Amino acid sequence: MMKKRIAFSSGITDFYFGGSIDFLRERANGRRLIVLTDTNVFEAHKRKLKKLETIVINAGEINKTQATVDTVIGRLVELQADRSTLLIGIGGGVVTDIAGYVAAIYMRGISVGFLPTTILAMVDAAIGGKNGVDVGVYKNIVGTIRQPEFLLYDYSFLKTLPHEEWVNGFAEVIKHAAIKDGAMFKLLKQTKLTTLKRNTELLHKLVMRNALIKIKIVQQDEFEKGDRKLLNFGHTLGHAIENMMGLPHGHAISIGMVYASHLSAQLCGFKKTMELVELLEQFELPTHASFDKMQAVTNLAMDKKRLKNVIHFVLLEKPGKAIIMPIDIKELEEKIQQA
Repeated sequence: MMKKRIAFSSGITDFYFGGSIDFLRERANGRRLIVLTDTNVFEAHKRKLKKLETIVINAGEINKTQATVDTVIGRLVELQADRSTLLIGIGGGVVTDIAGYVAAIYMRGISVGFLPTTILAMVDAAIGGKNGVDVGVYKNIVGTIRQPEFLLYDYSFLKTLPHEEWVNGFAEVIKHAAIKDGAMFKLLKQTKLTTLKRNTELLHKLVMRNALIKIKIVQQDEFEKGDRKLLNFGHTLGHAIENMMGLPHGHAISIGMVYASHLSAQLCGFKKTMELVELLEQFELPTHASFDKMQAVTNLAMDKKRLKNVIHFVLLEKPGKAIIMPIDIKELEEKIQQA
């Protein structure tokens, strides 16, 4: 197990790469430990979880709501969890988002740790302290930014991860390569998903490389005043269509990255749109979809990155180099309608 201690402005988070769920009790250091997980993870890993005090929520983005948060808080009250309790989110991005949000507001704040069980959560969703819930079609519009106490990477949980969730997670890996790591962009072009699923050591290196990209960006801009916005490449349109179309997160972001790449070609002279499209398709991600563009534009108007009539849109100059460009929302609407 490799430990990296990362200092953020609001606290310190320990990252344990290549660890085991058995480490949780040692990390709790005598504190009461309550696990929050979902039905999918619980059913797939009953043996690993049977000795832990567990709250189980229904799986899926559709359940990332305030109603689910209220249910979890109700269970914590029933279990008489107090301020010394350590809440552990074991699952994908939905679980870690809800666990982080609950921990931030229960009794005005209790400690939280994450054991991410999907590629998407390992490289993106569980890192950086953002947590919260959706309201209707509006993604993550309610929540907080609060760093977890630790993240524990136990790759054995990936053995039961459905293939479509591997695909889903690699949208965020490709995003990191596109915005910050041109060398990884080239490496991914030479890599097959089937190889990564078999080769734990290669996967471990790739997961850690991606985690460190996001960690570095968050360290520099924890509360998204500047460069942390780069992590939203593909997410502006992606979030606008994700819940609207019922798409998996990675699929929506993949489509969003393609739209952002075409916009990058128009506004920044980006010349590698087809390379990005081919890489996404290589990892079995969708690169286009038919959707209600008027509804997507309506959803964009509530995007968290909008300030008055301007959206800070992430564009590419080349693979590995992204910029943030303020675009008038009316201009953005026109370009989406024309695409």
